[in-house]
Amino acid sequence: MKTISAAALKPFLTDGQEIAFLDVREHGQYGEGHPFFCVNLPYSRIEDLPARLVPNKAARCVLLDDGDGVAARAAAALARLGYSDVTVLEGGAPAWVAAGYTLFKGVNVPSKAFGELVEHELGTVSISAEELKAQQAAGGDLLVLDGRSEPEFHKMSLPGAQSCPNAELGYRLPKLAPDPATPVVINCAGRTRSIIGAQTLALLGVPNPVVALRNGTQGWRLAGFDLVQGATPAPLPLPDAADLAAHRAKARALIADYALAEVDLTTLAAWQADATRTTYLFDVRSAAEFVAGHVPQARSAPGGQLVQATDEQLAVRNARLVLSCDTGLRAATTAIWLAGMGHEVYVLCADAAAMTATGPDLPAAGQPDTLDEAGLRARIASGARLLDASRGMAYRSGHLAGADWVTRARLDAGAYGDPAQVVLTGRCPRLLAGIVAEWRAQTGAAPEAVICGDPARWQAAGLAVEVTPDQPDEAACIDHLFFVHDRHDGNLEAARRYLEWELGLLAQLDPQERGVLAPLRPKTPVRELTDAT
Repeated sequence: MKTISAAALKPFLTDGQEIAFLDVREHGQYGEGHPFFCVNLPYSRIEDLPARLVPNKAARCVLLDDGDGVAARAAAALARLGYSDVTVLEGGAPAWVAAGYTLFKGVNVPSKAFGELVEHELGTVSISAEELKAQQAAGGDLLVLDGRSEPEFHKMSLPGAQSCPNAELGYRLPKLAPDPATPVVINCAGRTRSIIGAQTLALLGVPNPVVALRNGTQGWRLAGFDLVQGATPAPLPLPDAADLAAHRAKARALIADYALAEVDLTTLAAWQADATRTTYLFDVRSAAEFVAGHVPQARSAPGGQLVQATDEQLAVRNARLVLSCDTGLRAATTAIWLAGMGHEVYVLCADAAAMTATGPDLPAAGQPDTLDEAGLRARIASGARLLDASRGMAYRSGHLAGADWVTRARLDAGAYGDPAQVVLTGRCPRLLAGIVAEWRAQTGAAPEAVICGDPARWQAAGLAVEVTPDQPDEAACIDHLFFVHDRHDGNLEAARRYLEWELGLLAQLDPQERGVLAPLRPKTPVRELTDAT
Protein backbone atom coordinates (compact mmCIF):
# COMPACT_ATOMS: atom_id res chain seq x y z
CA MET A 1 0.00 0.00 0.00
CA LYS A 2 1.39 3.36 -1.03
CA THR A 3 1.23 6.24 1.45
CA ILE A 4 1.91 9.96 1.24
CA SER A 5 2.32 12.74 3.80
CA ALA A 6 0.03 15.76 3.92
CA ALA A 7 2.90 18.09 3.02
CA ALA A 8 3.84 16.01 -0.01
CA LEU A 9 0.23 15.73 -1.17
CA LYS A 10 -0.71 19.42 -0.94
CA PRO A 11 1.07 20.62 -4.13
CA PHE A 12 -0.21 17.62 -6.11
CA LEU A 13 -3.79 18.88 -5.68
CA THR A 14 -3.17 21.71 -8.16
CA ASP A 15 -0.33 20.33 -10.28
CA GLY A 16 -2.51 20.22 -13.40
CA GLN A 17 -2.65 16.42 -13.51
CA GLU A 18 -5.72 14.35 -12.78
CA ILE A 19 -6.22 13.52 -9.11
CA ALA A 20 -9.09 12.27 -6.97
CA PHE A 21 -8.70 13.19 -3.30
CA LEU A 22 -11.26 10.93 -1.65
CA ASP A 23 -12.53 11.14 1.91
CA VAL A 24 -13.60 7.57 2.68
CA ARG A 25 -15.15 8.46 6.01
CA GLU A 26 -18.92 8.44 6.35
CA HIS A 27 -20.97 11.50 5.39
CA GLY A 28 -21.29 12.89 8.92
CA GLN A 29 -17.57 12.65 9.56
CA TYR A 30 -16.83 14.26 6.20
CA GLY A 31 -19.24 17.12 6.88
CA GLU A 32 -17.69 17.87 10.26
CA GLY A 33 -14.42 18.74 8.56
CA HIS A 34 -12.59 17.83 5.34
CA PRO A 35 -9.93 19.32 3.04
CA PHE A 36 -11.18 21.78 0.44
CA PHE A 37 -10.43 19.57 -2.58
CA CYS A 38 -11.70 16.37 -0.96
CA VAL A 39 -14.76 14.51 -2.26
CA ASN A 40 -16.74 12.15 -0.07
CA LEU A 41 -16.63 8.50 -1.14
CA PRO A 42 -17.84 6.76 2.03
CA TYR A 43 -16.44 3.32 2.70
CA SER A 44 -20.00 2.05 3.11
CA ARG A 45 -20.48 2.66 -0.65
CA ILE A 46 -16.96 1.81 -1.85
CA GLU A 47 -18.17 -0.77 -4.39
CA ASP A 48 -20.90 1.20 -6.19
CA LEU A 49 -19.93 4.90 -6.09
CA PRO A 50 -16.45 4.84 -7.70
CA ALA A 51 -17.82 4.07 -11.16
CA ARG A 52 -19.66 7.40 -11.07
CA LEU A 53 -17.18 9.55 -9.18
CA VAL A 54 -13.95 8.07 -10.58
CA PRO A 55 -14.86 6.35 -13.86
CA ASN A 56 -11.25 5.94 -15.03
CA LYS A 57 -9.60 3.18 -13.00
CA ALA A 58 -6.14 4.51 -13.87
CA ALA A 59 -6.80 7.88 -12.23
CA ARG A 60 -4.52 8.93 -9.39
CA CYS A 61 -6.46 8.45 -6.14
CA VAL A 62 -5.52 9.54 -2.62
CA LEU A 63 -7.62 8.32 0.29
CA LEU A 64 -8.23 10.11 3.60
CA ASP A 65 -9.72 8.63 6.77
CA ASP A 66 -9.68 9.51 10.48
CA GLY A 67 -6.31 7.88 10.99
CA ASP A 68 -8.24 4.73 11.95
CA GLY A 69 -7.28 2.33 9.18
CA VAL A 70 -10.45 2.66 7.11
CA ALA A 71 -8.49 4.13 4.19
CA ALA A 72 -6.32 1.01 3.99
CA ARG A 73 -9.45 -1.14 3.80
CA ALA A 74 -10.89 1.16 1.17
CA ALA A 75 -7.65 0.98 -0.83
CA ALA A 76 -7.86 -2.80 -0.81
CA ALA A 77 -11.49 -2.63 -2.00
CA LEU A 78 -10.57 -0.25 -4.82
CA ALA A 79 -7.71 -2.54 -5.84
CA ARG A 80 -10.17 -5.43 -6.06
CA LEU A 81 -12.28 -3.24 -8.36
CA GLY A 82 -9.28 -2.67 -10.64
CA TYR A 83 -8.07 0.79 -9.55
CA SER A 84 -4.34 0.84 -10.15
CA ASP A 85 -3.03 4.08 -8.62
CA VAL A 86 -4.30 4.33 -5.04
CA THR A 87 -2.42 6.02 -2.20
CA VAL A 88 -3.38 6.51 1.46
CA LEU A 89 -2.80 9.83 3.25
CA GLU A 90 -0.61 9.08 6.25
CA GLY A 91 -2.47 9.82 9.50
CA GLY A 92 -5.68 10.88 7.75
CA ALA A 93 -7.60 14.02 8.70
CA PRO A 94 -5.73 14.54 12.02
CA ALA A 95 -2.42 14.60 10.12
CA TRP A 96 -3.84 17.14 7.66
CA VAL A 97 -4.60 19.47 10.56
CA ALA A 98 -1.23 18.78 12.18
CA ALA A 99 0.46 19.88 8.95
CA GLY A 100 -1.24 23.26 9.32
CA TYR A 101 -4.00 22.83 6.76
CA THR A 102 -7.70 23.60 7.14
CA LEU A 103 -10.62 21.20 7.48
CA PHE A 104 -13.84 22.75 6.17
CA LYS A 105 -17.18 22.05 7.79
CA GLY A 106 -20.27 21.44 5.67
CA VAL A 107 -20.80 20.02 2.20
CA ASN A 108 -20.46 21.36 -1.36
CA VAL A 109 -17.78 23.69 -0.02
CA PRO A 110 -16.05 24.58 -3.33
CA SER A 111 -19.40 25.46 -4.93
CA LYS A 112 -20.51 27.58 -1.99
CA ALA A 113 -17.18 29.35 -1.69
CA PHE A 114 -17.36 30.07 -5.41
CA GLY A 115 -20.84 31.56 -5.00
CA GLU A 116 -19.52 33.96 -2.38
CA LEU A 117 -16.69 34.93 -4.72
CA VAL A 118 -19.11 35.52 -7.59
CA GLU A 119 -21.13 37.91 -5.44
CA HIS A 120 -17.96 39.69 -4.33
CA GLU A 121 -16.36 40.03 -7.77
CA LEU A 122 -19.41 40.46 -10.01
CA GLY A 123 -21.39 42.67 -7.66
CA THR A 124 -24.58 40.62 -7.37
CA VAL A 125 -27.49 42.83 -6.34
CA SER A 126 -29.65 41.37 -3.58
CA ILE A 127 -32.66 42.39 -1.56
CA SER A 128 -33.64 41.45 1.97
CA ALA A 129 -36.61 39.36 2.99
CA GLU A 130 -38.27 42.50 4.36
CA GLU A 131 -37.89 44.28 1.01
CA LEU A 132 -39.35 41.34 -0.89
CA LYS A 133 -42.23 41.06 1.56
CA ALA A 134 -43.02 44.75 1.05
CA GLN A 135 -42.98 44.37 -2.73
CA GLN A 136 -45.37 41.43 -2.52
CA ALA A 137 -47.68 43.36 -0.22
CA ALA A 138 -47.69 46.31 -2.61
CA GLY A 139 -48.94 44.13 -5.44
CA GLY A 140 -47.94 44.67 -9.02
CA ASP A 141 -45.97 42.57 -11.44
CA LEU A 142 -43.29 40.48 -9.72
CA LEU A 143 -41.83 37.04 -10.46
CA VAL A 144 -40.11 35.06 -7.70
CA LEU A 145 -38.24 32.03 -9.01
CA ASP A 146 -36.79 29.34 -6.75
CA GLY A 147 -33.54 28.08 -8.31
CA ARG A 148 -33.31 24.89 -6.26
CA SER A 149 -34.40 21.40 -7.27
CA GLU A 150 -38.09 20.50 -7.27
CA PRO A 151 -37.87 18.23 -4.16
CA GLU A 152 -36.26 21.08 -2.20
CA PHE A 153 -39.00 23.45 -3.38
CA HIS A 154 -41.62 20.94 -2.23
CA LYS A 155 -40.06 20.78 1.25
CA MET A 156 -40.34 24.51 1.79
CA SER A 157 -40.74 27.56 -0.45
CA LEU A 158 -41.54 31.26 -0.38
CA PRO A 159 -45.16 32.36 -0.69
CA GLY A 160 -45.83 33.16 -4.33
CA ALA A 161 -42.63 31.59 -5.61
CA GLN A 162 -42.40 29.26 -8.60
CA SER A 163 -39.90 26.45 -8.96
CA CYS A 164 -37.38 27.00 -11.77
CA PRO A 165 -34.03 25.24 -11.21
CA ASN A 166 -31.10 27.50 -12.03
CA ALA A 167 -30.06 25.99 -15.36
CA GLU A 168 -33.63 26.43 -16.59
CA LEU A 169 -33.83 30.14 -15.82
CA GLY A 170 -32.68 31.51 -19.17
CA TYR A 171 -34.32 28.66 -21.07
CA ARG A 172 -37.78 29.26 -19.56
CA LEU A 173 -37.78 32.99 -18.76
CA PRO A 174 -39.17 34.18 -22.12
CA LYS A 175 -42.39 32.35 -21.31
CA LEU A 176 -42.35 32.96 -17.55
CA ALA A 177 -41.81 36.71 -17.91
CA PRO A 178 -42.84 37.85 -21.39
CA ASP A 179 -42.91 41.46 -20.19
CA PRO A 180 -39.30 42.70 -20.03
CA ALA A 181 -40.29 45.14 -17.29
CA THR A 182 -41.31 42.36 -14.87
CA PRO A 183 -38.94 42.36 -11.87
CA VAL A 184 -37.43 38.94 -11.16
CA VAL A 185 -36.21 37.71 -7.77
CA ILE A 186 -34.15 34.51 -7.55
CA ASN A 187 -34.13 32.62 -4.28
CA CYS A 188 -32.73 29.43 -2.81
CA ALA A 189 -32.50 28.16 0.77
CA GLY A 190 -29.38 30.14 1.59
CA ARG A 191 -27.09 32.11 -0.68
CA THR A 192 -25.29 30.22 -3.47
CA ARG A 193 -28.06 29.43 -5.93
CA SER A 194 -29.68 32.83 -5.42
CA ILE A 195 -26.38 34.44 -6.44
CA ILE A 196 -25.59 32.08 -9.31
CA GLY A 197 -29.17 32.21 -10.62
CA ALA A 198 -29.29 36.00 -10.65
CA GLN A 199 -25.87 36.25 -12.29
CA THR A 200 -26.89 33.66 -14.89
CA LEU A 201 -29.69 35.95 -16.03
CA ALA A 202 -27.24 38.85 -16.00
CA LEU A 203 -24.75 37.12 -18.28
CA LEU A 204 -27.64 36.19 -20.58
CA GLY A 205 -28.44 39.89 -20.84
CA VAL A 206 -32.14 39.59 -20.01
CA PRO A 207 -33.82 43.02 -19.94
CA ASN A 208 -35.77 42.40 -16.74
CA PRO A 209 -34.67 43.87 -13.41
CA VAL A 210 -33.11 40.87 -11.60
CA VAL A 211 -31.96 40.48 -8.00
CA ALA A 212 -31.08 37.68 -5.62
CA LEU A 213 -32.96 37.17 -2.37
CA ARG A 214 -30.34 37.67 0.32
CA ASN A 215 -30.01 34.54 2.50
CA GLY A 216 -32.91 32.75 0.81
CA THR A 217 -35.62 30.93 2.70
CA GLN A 218 -33.51 30.96 5.85
CA GLY A 219 -33.32 34.75 5.73
CA TRP A 220 -37.08 34.80 5.18
CA ARG A 221 -37.66 32.77 8.34
CA LEU A 222 -35.14 34.82 10.33
CA ALA A 223 -37.15 37.91 9.36
CA GLY A 224 -40.17 36.32 11.03
CA PHE A 225 -42.07 35.29 7.89
CA ASP A 226 -43.67 31.92 7.24
CA LEU A 227 -42.75 29.48 4.49
CA VAL A 228 -44.99 27.20 2.46
CA GLN A 229 -44.54 23.47 3.06
CA GLY A 230 -45.50 20.83 0.53
CA ALA A 231 -46.03 23.04 -2.52
CA THR A 232 -46.24 21.17 -5.81
CA PRO A 233 -43.96 22.73 -8.46
CA ALA A 234 -45.94 24.02 -11.42
CA PRO A 235 -44.92 22.59 -14.80
CA LEU A 236 -42.38 24.81 -16.49
CA PRO A 237 -43.49 26.34 -19.81
CA LEU A 238 -42.00 24.89 -22.97
CA PRO A 239 -40.07 27.16 -25.31
CA ASP A 240 -41.57 27.58 -28.77
CA ALA A 241 -39.70 27.46 -32.07
CA ALA A 242 -38.76 31.13 -31.88
CA ASP A 243 -37.45 30.68 -28.33
CA LEU A 244 -35.37 27.66 -29.35
CA ALA A 245 -33.83 29.55 -32.25
CA ALA A 246 -33.00 32.45 -29.93
CA HIS A 247 -31.48 30.02 -27.40
CA ARG A 248 -29.23 28.51 -30.06
CA ALA A 249 -28.09 31.94 -31.16
CA LYS A 250 -27.46 33.02 -27.59
CA ALA A 251 -25.50 29.84 -26.89
CA ARG A 252 -23.24 30.58 -29.86
CA ALA A 253 -22.72 34.12 -28.59
CA LEU A 254 -21.86 32.93 -25.08
CA ILE A 255 -19.43 30.30 -26.35
CA ALA A 256 -17.62 32.99 -28.32
CA ASP A 257 -17.81 35.71 -25.67
CA TYR A 258 -16.55 33.48 -22.85
CA ALA A 259 -14.10 31.51 -25.05
CA LEU A 260 -15.73 28.23 -24.06
CA ALA A 261 -14.24 25.06 -25.52
CA GLU A 262 -16.36 22.77 -27.67
CA VAL A 263 -16.15 19.12 -28.65
CA ASP A 264 -17.90 17.08 -31.34
CA LEU A 265 -19.25 13.54 -31.08
CA THR A 266 -16.30 11.98 -32.88
CA THR A 267 -13.74 13.53 -30.55
CA LEU A 268 -15.90 12.69 -27.54
CA ALA A 269 -15.92 9.03 -28.55
CA ALA A 270 -12.12 9.07 -28.78
CA TRP A 271 -11.87 10.68 -25.35
CA GLN A 272 -14.19 8.11 -23.83
CA ALA A 273 -11.97 5.34 -25.23
CA ASP A 274 -8.81 6.98 -23.87
CA ALA A 275 -7.70 5.07 -20.76
CA THR A 276 -5.16 7.75 -19.84
CA ARG A 277 -7.68 10.50 -19.13
CA THR A 278 -11.02 10.84 -17.33
CA THR A 279 -14.00 12.16 -19.27
CA TYR A 280 -17.38 12.92 -17.70
CA LEU A 281 -20.40 13.41 -19.96
CA PHE A 282 -23.23 15.26 -18.22
CA ASP A 283 -26.68 16.03 -19.60
CA VAL A 284 -27.55 19.32 -17.91
CA ARG A 285 -31.24 19.40 -18.86
CA SER A 286 -34.06 18.31 -16.57
CA ALA A 287 -34.31 14.69 -15.47
CA ALA A 288 -37.54 14.27 -17.46
CA GLU A 289 -35.85 15.43 -20.66
CA PHE A 290 -32.96 13.06 -20.00
CA VAL A 291 -35.34 10.11 -19.67
CA ALA A 292 -37.02 11.00 -22.97
CA GLY A 293 -33.70 10.98 -24.83
CA HIS A 294 -30.01 11.67 -24.26
CA VAL A 295 -26.59 11.14 -25.81
CA PRO A 296 -25.44 7.56 -25.11
CA GLN A 297 -23.26 7.17 -21.99
CA ALA A 298 -24.37 10.55 -20.63
CA ARG A 299 -25.33 10.94 -17.00
CA SER A 300 -28.19 13.13 -15.85
CA ALA A 301 -26.89 16.16 -13.97
CA PRO A 302 -29.25 19.16 -14.19
CA GLY A 303 -26.98 22.17 -14.55
CA GLY A 304 -28.07 24.14 -11.52
CA GLN A 305 -27.39 21.21 -9.21
CA LEU A 306 -24.16 20.35 -11.01
CA VAL A 307 -22.80 23.80 -10.18
CA GLN A 308 -24.24 23.69 -6.65
CA ALA A 309 -23.01 20.19 -5.76
CA THR A 310 -20.15 19.46 -8.15
CA ASP A 311 -18.46 17.28 -5.53
CA GLU A 312 -21.44 14.92 -5.56
CA GLN A 313 -21.07 14.26 -9.30
CA LEU A 314 -17.34 14.05 -9.95
CA ALA A 315 -14.20 13.42 -7.95
CA VAL A 316 -11.34 13.73 -10.45
CA ARG A 317 -9.89 17.21 -10.66
CA ASN A 318 -8.46 18.22 -14.04
CA ALA A 319 -10.69 15.71 -15.79
CA ARG A 320 -12.62 16.60 -18.93
CA LEU A 321 -16.22 17.70 -18.26
CA VAL A 322 -18.43 17.53 -21.36
CA LEU A 323 -21.87 19.14 -21.10
CA SER A 324 -24.84 18.27 -23.29
CA CYS A 325 -28.23 19.88 -23.89
CA ASP A 326 -30.59 20.50 -26.80
CA THR A 327 -29.74 24.07 -27.85
CA GLY A 328 -26.37 24.63 -26.20
CA LEU A 329 -27.77 27.34 -23.91
CA ARG A 330 -28.02 25.35 -20.70
CA ALA A 331 -24.68 23.68 -21.40
CA ALA A 332 -23.01 27.04 -22.04
CA THR A 333 -24.29 28.77 -18.91
CA THR A 334 -23.36 25.76 -16.79
CA ALA A 335 -19.93 25.62 -18.42
CA ILE A 336 -19.25 29.27 -17.58
CA TRP A 337 -19.66 28.58 -13.87
CA LEU A 338 -17.81 25.25 -13.85
CA ALA A 339 -14.88 26.78 -15.72
CA GLY A 340 -14.83 29.53 -13.12
CA MET A 341 -14.44 26.82 -10.48
CA GLY A 342 -11.27 25.61 -12.19
CA HIS A 343 -12.65 22.71 -14.23
CA GLU A 344 -11.75 21.76 -17.80
CA VAL A 345 -15.14 22.08 -19.47
CA TYR A 346 -16.44 21.50 -22.99
CA VAL A 347 -19.81 22.14 -24.63
CA LEU A 348 -20.89 19.21 -26.76
CA CYS A 349 -21.73 20.12 -30.35
CA ALA A 350 -24.72 17.84 -30.77
CA ASP A 351 -28.44 18.44 -31.06
CA ALA A 352 -31.49 16.33 -30.25
CA ALA A 353 -30.78 13.99 -33.17
CA ALA A 354 -27.81 12.59 -31.22
CA MET A 355 -29.94 11.83 -28.16
CA THR A 356 -30.72 8.25 -29.09
CA ALA A 357 -30.55 6.68 -25.63
CA THR A 358 -33.62 6.71 -23.38
CA GLY A 359 -34.50 5.87 -19.82
CA PRO A 360 -33.38 7.04 -16.38
CA ASP A 361 -29.89 7.20 -14.95
CA LEU A 362 -30.14 4.21 -12.61
CA PRO A 363 -27.96 3.58 -9.55
CA ALA A 364 -26.20 0.28 -8.95
CA ALA A 365 -28.58 -2.52 -8.03
CA GLY A 366 -27.04 -3.52 -4.71
CA GLN A 367 -27.67 -6.65 -2.68
CA PRO A 368 -30.66 -8.79 -3.75
CA ASP A 369 -32.96 -10.32 -1.18
CA THR A 370 -32.17 -13.90 -0.26
CA LEU A 371 -35.10 -14.12 2.14
CA ASP A 372 -38.82 -13.35 1.92
CA GLU A 373 -41.19 -12.27 4.69
CA ALA A 374 -42.13 -15.83 5.62
CA GLY A 375 -38.48 -16.81 5.83
CA LEU A 376 -37.77 -13.72 7.94
CA ARG A 377 -40.54 -14.62 10.38
CA ALA A 378 -39.15 -18.14 10.63
CA ARG A 379 -35.60 -16.91 11.27
CA ILE A 380 -36.83 -14.51 13.97
CA ALA A 381 -38.80 -17.32 15.60
CA SER A 382 -35.67 -19.48 15.63
CA GLY A 383 -33.73 -16.81 17.51
CA ALA A 384 -31.54 -15.43 14.71
CA ARG A 385 -29.45 -12.33 15.41
CA LEU A 386 -31.01 -9.33 13.64
CA LEU A 387 -28.87 -6.51 12.24
CA ASP A 388 -30.02 -3.38 10.43
CA ALA A 389 -27.62 -1.67 7.99
CA SER A 390 -29.81 1.36 7.20
CA ARG A 391 -28.49 4.88 7.59
CA GLY A 392 -28.35 5.88 11.21
CA MET A 393 -31.25 8.33 11.14
CA ALA A 394 -33.40 5.86 9.21
CA TYR A 395 -32.67 3.24 11.87
CA ARG A 396 -33.72 5.71 14.55
CA SER A 397 -37.07 6.26 12.83
CA GLY A 398 -37.99 2.58 12.73
CA HIS A 399 -36.53 -0.93 12.46
CA LEU A 400 -37.37 -4.52 13.31
CA ALA A 401 -37.72 -4.98 17.04
CA GLY A 402 -34.48 -6.34 18.47
CA ALA A 403 -32.34 -5.44 15.44
CA ASP A 404 -28.97 -3.84 16.21
CA TRP A 405 -27.60 -1.07 13.99
CA VAL A 406 -24.43 -1.70 11.99
CA THR A 407 -22.35 0.51 9.73
CA ARG A 408 -19.60 -0.85 7.53
CA ALA A 409 -16.77 1.39 8.69
CA ARG A 410 -17.14 0.12 12.26
CA LEU A 411 -18.21 -3.45 11.58
CA ASP A 412 -16.46 -6.11 13.66
CA ALA A 413 -17.82 -9.18 11.90
CA GLY A 414 -16.14 -11.63 14.25
CA ALA A 415 -18.07 -10.25 17.20
CA TYR A 416 -21.33 -11.68 15.80
CA GLY A 417 -20.16 -15.28 15.67
CA ASP A 418 -21.51 -17.68 13.08
CA PRO A 419 -22.80 -15.66 10.11
CA ALA A 420 -25.35 -18.42 9.44
CA GLN A 421 -27.14 -17.26 12.61
CA VAL A 422 -27.36 -13.64 11.44
CA VAL A 423 -30.08 -11.94 9.38
CA LEU A 424 -29.13 -8.68 7.67
CA THR A 425 -31.90 -6.13 7.12
CA GLY A 426 -31.92 -2.54 5.98
CA ARG A 427 -33.52 0.02 3.70
CA CYS A 428 -30.77 0.38 1.08
CA PRO A 429 -29.60 -2.58 -1.03
CA ARG A 430 -26.28 -0.85 -1.73
CA LEU A 431 -25.51 -0.46 1.98
CA LEU A 432 -26.45 -4.10 2.51
CA ALA A 433 -24.09 -5.12 -0.29
CA GLY A 434 -21.31 -3.22 1.46
CA ILE A 435 -21.91 -5.03 4.74
CA VAL A 436 -21.87 -8.39 2.97
CA ALA A 437 -18.60 -7.51 1.19
CA GLU A 438 -16.99 -6.27 4.39
CA TRP A 439 -18.10 -9.33 6.38
CA ARG A 440 -16.61 -11.59 3.74
CA ALA A 441 -13.35 -9.59 3.63
CA GLN A 442 -12.97 -9.85 7.40
CA THR A 443 -13.93 -13.48 7.98
CA GLY A 444 -14.05 -15.24 4.63
CA ALA A 445 -17.81 -15.77 4.91
CA ALA A 446 -20.90 -13.59 5.22
CA PRO A 447 -24.53 -13.90 6.32
CA GLU A 448 -26.62 -15.52 3.61
CA ALA A 449 -29.95 -14.30 4.99
CA VAL A 450 -30.47 -10.76 3.64
CA ILE A 451 -33.69 -8.82 3.15
CA CYS A 452 -34.18 -5.18 2.20
CA GLY A 453 -37.19 -3.32 3.53
CA ASP A 454 -38.60 -0.52 5.62
CA PRO A 455 -40.94 -0.48 8.64
CA ALA A 456 -43.99 -0.53 6.37
CA ARG A 457 -42.84 -3.84 4.88
CA TRP A 458 -42.14 -5.33 8.29
CA GLN A 459 -45.50 -4.24 9.69
CA ALA A 460 -47.34 -5.57 6.65
CA ALA A 461 -45.69 -8.92 7.35
CA GLY A 462 -46.97 -8.84 10.93
CA LEU A 463 -43.57 -8.14 12.46
CA ALA A 464 -42.90 -5.81 15.38
CA VAL A 465 -41.19 -2.49 14.67
CA GLU A 466 -39.53 -0.21 17.20
CA VAL A 467 -38.40 3.42 17.13
CA THR A 468 -35.21 4.59 18.90
CA PRO A 469 -35.06 8.41 18.59
CA ASP A 470 -31.65 8.67 20.27
CA GLN A 471 -29.96 5.52 19.03
CA PRO A 472 -27.49 5.41 17.45
CA ASP A 473 -26.30 8.45 19.38
CA GLU A 474 -24.52 11.34 17.68
CA ALA A 475 -21.06 9.89 18.31
CA ALA A 476 -22.00 6.57 16.68
CA CYS A 477 -24.19 7.99 13.89
CA ILE A 478 -21.25 8.81 11.63
CA ASP A 479 -23.26 8.77 8.40
CA HIS A 480 -25.40 11.79 9.35
CA LEU A 481 -24.18 15.39 9.47
CA PHE A 482 -25.53 17.02 12.62
CA PHE A 483 -23.90 20.40 11.89
CA VAL A 484 -26.90 22.78 11.62
CA HIS A 485 -28.89 19.83 10.24
CA ASP A 486 -32.21 21.24 11.45
CA ARG A 487 -31.85 24.73 9.97
CA HIS A 488 -34.78 24.03 7.63
CA ASP A 489 -36.95 22.58 10.39
CA GLY A 490 -37.55 25.65 12.51
CA ASN A 491 -34.22 25.99 14.34
CA LEU A 492 -33.49 29.67 13.70
CA GLU A 493 -30.23 29.60 15.61
CA ALA A 494 -29.02 26.82 13.29
CA ALA A 495 -30.03 28.97 10.32
CA ARG A 496 -28.00 31.89 11.69
CA ARG A 497 -24.97 29.66 12.23
CA TYR A 498 -25.27 28.23 8.71
CA LEU A 499 -25.39 31.66 7.08
CA GLU A 500 -22.42 32.81 9.16
CA TRP A 501 -20.54 29.70 8.01
CA GLU A 502 -21.37 30.35 4.36
CA LEU A 503 -20.37 34.02 4.57
CA GLY A 504 -17.10 33.05 6.21
CA LEU A 505 -15.94 30.49 3.65
CA LEU A 506 -13.76 32.79 1.53
CA ALA A 507 -11.76 33.92 4.55
CA GLN A 508 -10.82 30.30 5.28
CA LEU A 509 -9.26 29.62 1.88
CA ASP A 510 -5.49 29.51 1.55
CA PRO A 511 -3.83 30.91 -1.60
CA GLN A 512 -3.81 27.51 -3.33
CA GLU A 513 -7.53 26.95 -2.69
CA ARG A 514 -8.45 30.51 -3.58
CA GLY A 515 -6.34 30.34 -6.72
CA VAL A 516 -8.54 27.78 -8.50
CA LEU A 517 -11.66 29.96 -8.26
CA ALA A 518 -11.93 32.70 -10.87
CA PRO A 519 -15.31 33.69 -12.33
CA LEU A 520 -15.01 33.98 -16.11
CA ARG A 521 -15.20 37.42 -17.65
CA PRO A 522 -16.74 37.89 -21.11
CA LYS A 523 -15.16 39.87 -23.91
CA THR A 524 -18.34 41.96 -23.95
CA PRO A 525 -19.14 43.43 -20.52
CA VAL A 526 -22.19 41.96 -18.82
CA ARG A 527 -24.82 44.49 -17.83
CA GLU A 528 -25.03 45.14 -14.12
CA LEU A 529 -28.00 43.75 -12.25
CA THR A 530 -30.57 46.30 -11.18
CA ASP A 531 -32.56 46.42 -7.99
CA ALA A 532 -36.13 45.21 -8.55
CA THR A 533 -37.33 47.68 -5.92
